[in-house]
Amino acid sequence: MLASTDVRPGGEVGEVDNGDNGGNDGGDTDASTDADAAEQPPAERPSRRSPWNRPRDRVLAVALAVVCIAAGVVVWLNSDSRATEQHTTSVPPPRLATPEAVPGSLAERWRSPSEATPEPVAEGGFVVTGSDGTVAGRDPLTGEVRWSYSRDLALCTVAGAWSKAVAVYRKSLGCSEVTQLDPRTGHRTAQRNGDAEAPTRLVVDDAHVTTTGERLLNTWRSDLVRTMEYGRVPAPENPERQPRTGCRYSNVAAGADNVGVIEHCPEETGARLTVLKAAGEEADEPEQVFSALLPEMSAQLVAMSEERVAVALPKRRRLLVFDYEGRQQDVHDLAVPTDELAAVPESGVVPTSTGRENVYWFTGSRTVALSADELRPRWTAENTLGPGTVFAGEYVVPIPGGLAVLDERTGATTRTVAVDRRGHDGPVELEATGPVLLEQRGRTLVALR
Repeated sequence: MLASTDVRPGGEVGEVDNGDNGGNDGGDTDASTDADAAEQPPAERPSRRSPWNRPRDRVLAVALAVVCIAAGVVVWLNSDSRATEQHTTSVPPPRLATPEAVPGSLAERWRSPSEATPEPVAEGGFVVTGSDGTVAGRDPLTGEVRWSYSRDLALCTVAGAWSKAVAVYRKSLGCSEVTQLDPRTGHRTAQRNGDAEAPTRLVVDDAHVTTTGERLLNTWRSDLVRTMEYGRVPAPENPERQPRTGCRYSNVAAGADNVGVIEHCPEETGARLTVLKAAGEEADEPEQVFSALLPEMSAQLVAMSEERVAVALPKRRRLLVFDYEGRQQDVHDLAVPTDELAAVPESGVVPTSTGRENVYWFTGSRTVALSADELRPRWTAENTLGPGTVFAGEYVVPIPGGLAVLDERTGATTRTVAVDRRGHDGPVELEATGPVLLEQRGRTLVALR
């Protein structure tokens, strides 16, 4: 019989067995089929098609790559790295020989804008200036720039600490970017973000720096880890950890691993002197050493030594001296005008410097020498322009038209040196490096030799 055809699903055509096999019962057919199946190799599994063989997959991959690159470019365009320009140096600073005595004449060798340095900064053999977003390390003898670090941000302040240069830049939330630079090379050695107010200044101790502010103080150790914050902390995680958040601060000082502040708190009858540990167990929970209510509404925190804290009271024209237990140890009369004692320093820091025997305090028209440990007034020099410094082994203080060399024990003037300041008659901060005497005259740094 003829076999008919059957169209199977999917269009496959096959033979249909009508049951007539010419007397064969089907056994031979099954055997041959099994033999044929045995002789044929097993069918190979179809290989998996690569997803990158299809055009649409390749287009998708390219699109993803473009998106990633574009995102990276956007991040870079808005990153701090793009907004930072740094030039370092491997050339060592010049060797500077210190003269045996203050020279009989000094002339200007170079000058540079440096509005971010409230006082001269000389670290690592270079002079550090800060202006227009750039911190620069300069040759002390020539003023040539040896290294620089620039940001597209305004500089709040620059100071020297721990043989490093510390710069604070302003961001949208205040003076919040703190950068540490190696003054010998210009390399950035540490950087942190904080919550310092604008404007601010750095108060330097042996192991810490503290940013000033009217409502908040931040303290950092040498690796720029924040060790203390005091006052009105932005978005505090634990708001109950601050003892007083409604007070205003007029001036700040540091010493003996402590930070002192004059506070003006609501409903209090006088200013408050508070001393805090620079580094407590928790940065957001300041540890108070002592806090004392003063008998006047205005006061100046003058200095802090290893043993004492000195505060000036304008109305009484007296200097109160406390120990770190908060006990008043001494009271000294001051030959300083009341209006100078009542003036609040714009920077939040009373101008002082440290000599070999004394701490020198500039009141606005005179310089008062305080004994280094007990902060007892020893003598007062009138008609001065700043706290002075030690230069060539002698104590010098700026005066109108030049410098006065003073005896540290008595305050007697041993001689004077003329300096042409080109009409500048305001306060002058001094610092010395080798044979070079640096003068900070307002927004300008001047090198004399």
